[in-house]
Amino acid sequence: MTQNSMEQDVGICSRILIVISILLCICFFPLAPFFIIKIVSQYERAVIFRLGCVRKRAAGPGIFFFLPCVDEINVVDMRTISFDIPPQEILTRDSVTVTVDAVVFYSIQDAVSSVCNVDNVRCSTRLLAQTTLRNILGTKTLSEILSEREGISNCMQQFLDTATDPWGVRVQRVEVKDVRLPHNLQRAMAAEAEAHRDARAKVIAAEGELKRF
Repeated sequence: MTQNSMEQDVGICSRILIVISILLCICFFPLAPFFIIKIVSQYERAVIFRLGCVRKRAAGPGIFFFLPCVDEINVVDMRTISFDIPPQEILTRDSVTVTVDAVVFYSIQDAVSSVCNVDNVRCSTRLLAQTTLRNILGTKTLSEILSEREGISNCMQQFLDTATDPWGVRVQRVEVKDVRLPHNLQRAMAAEAEAHRDARAKVIAAEGELKRF
């Protein structure tokens, strides 16, 4: 059997099943509306698979009809979704271990792509955000991480937005929430800052003595 004949057989079977489904709806018309009508909210879209083949456009918002036993419906939330990136221990370029966490805001722009091109769009976006945070901060020094949070957030947002575009996702915003340093490093930095203040105070005192003479 050739490929063309197989495709024709599949097309004929599909038409027969669709006709049977329509006839069943007509036969059970008093009860059929309860099974063939679905309503999706303003912030939702319904991706419909008819006999395994996705329809080109998502249905909604509002009311729409579908064929029982033939159509499979996946409802997608189009609202902005936020999630926290758990604290990640990251080794910076200057060999300092820091713990960083962040928050990501994204929304689904193409419901069909979010269902057909990725298995679990929420989980995939979350895992990609974690690895992106680690990869980007691993190329930065400690001073750059502490002073360039906005630049790091923008870099992450652009990278995630490009990577998730085939999934129908638009990453709207990424914010680095907190950078936690090891306790010994905090004590060392505090001691260094205190020594710097003491040295500055002595310089100011010496300048004051010189001005007096």
